[in-house]
Formats: sequence, structure tokens, C-alpha cells
Amino acid sequence: MLAAEVYKQVRQIHIRTKRLVDGIFAGEYHSVFKGRGMEFAEVREYVPGDDVRTIDWNVTARVGQPFVKKYIEERDLTVMLLVDVSGSGRFGSVRKLKSDLATELSAVVALSAVANNDRVGLIMFSDRIETYIAPQKGKNRALRVIRELLTAAPKGRGTNIAHALEFLVNCVPQRSVAFLISDFLGSDYDKALRLAHQRHDVIPIRVSDPREAALPALGLITLEDPESGSVVTIDSASASVRADYGARLATRDTRRRQLFRTLAMDPIEVRTDQPLLNPLLRFFRQRQRRLSQGR
Repeated sequence: MLAAEVYKQVRQIHIRTKRLVDGIFAGEYHSVFKGRGMEFAEVREYVPGDDVRTIDWNVTARVGQPFVKKYIEERDLTVMLLVDVSGSGRFGSVRKLKSDLATELSAVVALSAVANNDRVGLIMFSDRIETYIAPQKGKNRALRVIRELLTAAPKGRGTNIAHALEFLVNCVPQRSVAFLISDFLGSDYDKALRLAHQRHDVIPIRVSDPREAALPALGLITLEDPESGSVVTIDSASASVRADYGARLATRDTRRRQLFRTLAMDPIEVRTDQPLLNPLLRFFRQRQRRLSQGR
């Protein structure tokens, strides 16, 4: 892809996501993420109205009157984007490809991070690590992340989510907010996700297309697996074939949701036929509820 074409696409994505970045998403981003990292500063005497959960019981016992811990907000965060660029992302039946939606979403997160003076980095993965960009501050870093996603030419076709999470743990020592953007067609990533979530605030974002939700009754059709390359012909007019497809899909979706719920995660679901705004707002409402409940 020519440099001028890349620049044009980067600019177009920037323009499309500007309202979310400068408006709703930027404000919500700050309130949800910037208030989570708190650094101890000092203790002071308790005054009516202070949260009793901040009482320093050791100091209180020593001096004979209540003291509370005072914290200051940690301003600098590290935001990591783990973006699945496997073969299944190059599918879309409505408005855009799943990979296009993943890039647009990544742009919103990256630009919001740098707008709040946070570091942003990127891990692109398929069945291997395709690209790693170390986290850094500045608009140029966000634009590079977008450019890398636009010009991605993956060597792998499959998906290995576990490997990407292990890479995050090994290569990003500081705690980060890690957005895991994938269609989650991979398997055997449960253990890696648990370990990564112990060190990082992992936020799973599932990218899907409505055509994946149900098999249309079109008679004999030939399907190719974009990740393995295998080809199969099926009779989609058969009710039993469509039912089997639906059951397999439901089992996989239920298992994924149960895993996220067990780990107390706030997953985001985005689709190629829907705008980003509503799923993001739902995520922020969920996250705010967790924060208000002290979870």
C-alpha cells in the first residue's frame, strides 16, 4: 500500500472516531480508568464524611484517634491493544469486515489514551506474534498503531489467543489496561487469560458479524475455513444441519461468557452491522457499577 493511501486511510479513521474520542469516550475513559490506579500519599485525621474503608487501623491504634489513608490518583496508565489479525477477521457481510471494525475500535482506544497522556502499545497476533509496538506516549504513537493495523500483512492464518496473552505478561511488566480484540474463534486460552488478568486489567472485546450467528437456508453451499483453508460442502437447506450449527455456536458462546463472568470481566460485544457507541456506553455503565461497589 502506498504511503499516500495509508495516510489517507489513517486520516479517515481519525475523522470517523473523533466524536467518540473528543466527546463521550474521552470523558468516560478518564472517569473509569484514571480513577482506578491510586497511590498512597499520607495519613490524616478522620473527619466526618470520610469513607470508613480508608481508616488506617494501625495508626489509629497507636495514637488513640481515627486516621485515614490519603491517596493520589496515578495519572499515567499503560494501555495495550491485543488485536487478532487471523484469517477469520477478513470476513464481513454487511457494512465492513471484522478486521476493519477492530481497527476502528483500536483507533478510538489509542487516541483516547494519548489524549489522557497515557502510554499506548500494540500486540498484533494470529497463530503467532505478528507485530509488537512497545507502549509510549504521544499522538504519533497512536497514529503508528493505526497505520500498523491498516497495513497488516499477517504471516499466520490461525488464532492463538493464549500465546498473545503470554507475550503480554512476559513483555509488558507494568500493569496495563489490556484490550483483547478478537472474534474468539480460538480455543484453549482459559489458563492464559486467568494469568494475564491477575497482572493486567484485561478487557475482552468480541468482534462478530450477523451472518455468523445463523446458517442461511441456501441449499448446497461450499464453505472455506479462512484460518485452516479447509473446504467443505454442506446442505444448508437441511434443518438438522442448521440446528447442529446453531448448537455448536451456542455451546462456544456460553463457555466464553461463563469464563468472562468467572473472572469478573466486563466484556464488550461489537458487530459489523452496528455502530460502536452503544456497546461502549454499556461497558462504561458496567465498569462504573463495579467501581461504585468497590469491586
